[in-house]
Amino acid sequence: MSEARDLSIGVDVGGTNTDAVVIDGAGTVIARTKQPTTTDVTGGIRAGVAAVLDAIGADRDRVSRVMLGTTHATNAIVSRRGLGRVAMVRLGAPAATELPPVTDWPGDLRSSVLAGSTMLGGGHMVDGTPISPLDRDGVLRFIDSLDGAFDAVAVCGIFSPSFPEQELEVASLVQDHIGLGTPISLSQDIGAIGLVERENATIINAALYGVARDVTLALETVVAEQGLDAVTFFAQNDGTLMTLDFAARYPVLTIGSGPANSIRGAAYLSGVDNAIVIDVGGTTSDLGVLVGGFPRESTLPREIGGVRTNFRMPDILSLGIGGGTIVDPATGSVGPLSVGYRIADEALLFGGSTPTLTDAAALAGTAIGGRSMPAVPAATRTALQAALEKSHRDLEDAVERLSLGRADLPLVVVGGGGFLVPDSLVGASAVIRPSDGDVANAVGAAMSLASGRADQLGDFEEREAAIEAASKAAIEKAIQAGADPLHVAVVDVLETSVSYTARPTVKVSVKAAGPLTRLSADQPVTAHSTTQ
Repeated sequence: MSEARDLSIGVDVGGTNTDAVVIDGAGTVIARTKQPTTTDVTGGIRAGVAAVLDAIGADRDRVSRVMLGTTHATNAIVSRRGLGRVAMVRLGAPAATELPPVTDWPGDLRSSVLAGSTMLGGGHMVDGTPISPLDRDGVLRFIDSLDGAFDAVAVCGIFSPSFPEQELEVASLVQDHIGLGTPISLSQDIGAIGLVERENATIINAALYGVARDVTLALETVVAEQGLDAVTFFAQNDGTLMTLDFAARYPVLTIGSGPANSIRGAAYLSGVDNAIVIDVGGTTSDLGVLVGGFPRESTLPREIGGVRTNFRMPDILSLGIGGGTIVDPATGSVGPLSVGYRIADEALLFGGSTPTLTDAAALAGTAIGGRSMPAVPAATRTALQAALEKSHRDLEDAVERLSLGRADLPLVVVGGGGFLVPDSLVGASAVIRPSDGDVANAVGAAMSLASGRADQLGDFEEREAAIEAASKAAIEKAIQAGADPLHVAVVDVLETSVSYTARPTVKVSVKAAGPLTRLSADQPVTAHSTTQ
């Protein structure tokens, strides 16, 4: 890439701070900032981008990409705000009618999201044999029965990740019937094998279309306000990037982007490919495992807002330990409440009246912002000392849980509250504190690859064909997400035996990744507009 177009901006919106960095073509952080996260998200993004652009001055014309990681989708689910109404179509009758869709959802979330559901003929056995013919007329009758009182459609068929034809046909039927304006979420694109969890993830994805539209428009607005000629990307759950159009179709893939960004940024800044990473913020400490430069993915169903799902998520352990975590001066108990972004007003170190873990670290001799710890009552001093010791023990326990018995993994410390982690911890071979680690999440967003993943079932004797088919699909999805077609490659292949089948069967999961498409020296770029 020409030096004239070699700058990327990474932005990560956290619960307390919105971090932004500018990285040049050599991978050096040349500007950085921390801004308070705002209620509407846009304000924090606007402030962060403006601050780093001011810092680079005339070099702003070299910016060609802006990458964003945000917890906006997660917050919408947890708070039950801004979610769309979803018409749910399950294909699998009569085999899958005992447990209707969203049966195990929290009542308030179910009533907020579900416009209606139906279970129709269709679906496949594990070997590809149709369970029953696809009920095409039933699909259209169901759509008509809702009289347009829905914002999106979700479709989930039994074993559709391996046999996608019926879901694709339903999508075509619905689009021909009601037009292209209503978005349709297909389970084959969202989750892995496992009907209920994949169906749940597909419904959540469909409910988040409006939220995704708002966030993508917010990012595009900020980029336009600054007059940047830049392509925009979103960070996703596995620590890679996707285009805004891709994010608009699959917003559920952004839910775990915050911790994933931190892990990828920690890998980049530390130069370590295998490690335990801890990101200490103002409210929580998120621990994850770095394997081959990418976050280790969870192998268990993950709960999002009280709903079990099986789409890819990083294996994260969260602790209520952060710089703003409140310490009870009477008992020395730690958290779970935090002063969050109000720490500069409420913590003792800054002249406030609330004891926090930041105060405990300052009392122990840690230099924080050039400030000196004021005199505190003896009881408060004892409580702060006990709280810091307890937080260290909790961190050691968490490292031991994630290391799975390995003692050779270093601990990479990032995040603004990294001073809470001691210089040595039982279970970690070393403690590494990389430069610019306090903005590792934004760095991770700025330098990540684009990726895609695909699953395939097949007879064990034909496993090579299954790997080839899944690899082709994963590479195609990575290119859709923004990867350079000339440099995308398969980076991970996982094979798992499938139980209770008449013939030996294997499930193949393939991940492909590659650098973002390069721009020529004189090639103008424009931010992608959303199509949903």
